[in-house]
Amino acid sequence: MLTLSRKPGQSIVIGNDIIITVKELRGKNVRISIEAPKGYPIYREELHREIVEENRRAAMVVNGVDDSVLDSVEFDNVISGDKG
Repeated sequence: MLTLSRKPGQSIVIGNDIIITVKELRGKNVRISIEAPKGYPIYREELHREIVEENRRAAMVVNGVDDSVLDSVEFDNVISGDKG
């Protein structure tokens, strides 16, 4: 993981086509803008977790897997891509 410090008006570039800019600070909140190619999905982390979980449940239903199996899968590893 890379951790950077930025001030309002400063940006971070990811690859050649994603720019994250700090717009302003409001107390403990940071307002950012994200410039990315049209159609590139951008979600808040908590919403992304819900989407992944719902997709996983739907796939299990389609494949006939019982919901109780979900309890044995480590959800955080699905989000982060970790295998352990």
